[in-house]
Amino acid sequence: MKVYKFGGASVRNAEGVRNLAHIVEGEQSLFIIVSAMGKTTNALERVFAHMQNGRKEEANEEIRQIQAYHAEIIDDLWGEHTDINEVTLLFGQLRNIVNDIVYRSMDAELWYDTIVAFGELISTTIISKYLNHIGTRNRWIDMRTTLLTNQRHKDANVDIKASKHRLRASIENTGVGVFVGQGFIGGAPDGTTTTLGREGSDYSAAVVANILMAESMSVWKDVEGVLNADPKIFKDAVKIDSLNYLDTIELAYSGAQIIHPKTIKPLQNKNIPLYVRPFSDKTKPGTVINGDAERVNIPILIYKRDQVLLIIRSKDFSFVMEEKFAVIFSLLDHFRIKTHLINNSAVDLGLCIDASWHIDELIKALEAENFEVEKHDNVGLLTVRNYNDDLYHRYVKMQKHIVRQVNPESMRVVLREANF
Repeated sequence: MKVYKFGGASVRNAEGVRNLAHIVEGEQSLFIIVSAMGKTTNALERVFAHMQNGRKEEANEEIRQIQAYHAEIIDDLWGEHTDINEVTLLFGQLRNIVNDIVYRSMDAELWYDTIVAFGELISTTIISKYLNHIGTRNRWIDMRTTLLTNQRHKDANVDIKASKHRLRASIENTGVGVFVGQGFIGGAPDGTTTTLGREGSDYSAAVVANILMAESMSVWKDVEGVLNADPKIFKDAVKIDSLNYLDTIELAYSGAQIIHPKTIKPLQNKNIPLYVRPFSDKTKPGTVINGDAERVNIPILIYKRDQVLLIIRSKDFSFVMEEKFAVIFSLLDHFRIKTHLINNSAVDLGLCIDASWHIDELIKALEAENFEVEKHDNVGLLTVRNYNDDLYHRYVKMQKHIVRQVNPESMRVVLREANF
């Protein structure tokens, strides 16, 4: 069994779906994980935001546009106007949720997960139907019933042991060797839909690979493989031929758009190689990630946008030490806010975190615990591994930075403005 994962950019139009079909053609034992098409998740987040604020008319108009987008892809694939009943039913369910539920702010993460999951449900339904249409027999798998997660909406973890029987049972005695499932989503113990964090489709695929003892997992992307920097930001980016698991985990934690941070451990535990391969040419090798690769010694640059820097101080002038850390990090966990950089001194603690709905609530809670909080919006976090003097002068010394951390292997800098 192999596991292939296709992201939203890979299947954003009919041409992309046809290319997916070309890549999987001839495979006899394959599990395909697919994300929502194009920017559908972003559109569904807007549906959720409209629902949150009682704007049902705007939510329904957004749904109409999403449905039209998918209908255009379907018609192009089939070469004529085609209605897929299952897709129509999914859009009907989405409208019923938006129009009929009584929204409560305490259930925000629950309804977020429920709504955005429709992107993957719709994309995989279309792709499964199309593959069958062109002769690639397959079975559609509802990952909400096969991957059991904890009861943590918007950033759930899969219980691999509990999911093992469910997933294996869903593919046994089916008479087919190709399976199509959704990335990003699972099911909580109470039966509600959960999501695994943005870009969580990689994690879904790794869990499937682990459970099914896959010979390999491949992530198909719009790049030649793993690059040492984002070519849209750093023009001299180069491909890395191989990475070990530990390097990949470190880079993902720092914000590199290589692979979802939770992806590596399920693969490492079973020594399953991970290939990052170009969607445009399935003959190219891409980058391999495994346990045997040497450590990377070329510079790696990672820039993470849309960050917020919080400077936290105790109002009673006590040091921000262990007992204070416990309070602060307990609140971060409570509001499900991820921390990407920690910088502490005797009197304050700096945290670089993702922008979140709950930051203002976090600040109020910290103030109630006798902390002062200074907030810096719209900052970026730059990480440079294996840096040299040239990179330091170009990307750190000449930039407007607020926080800087330097050690022998890497630099991490919170930037107010990035000019590169």
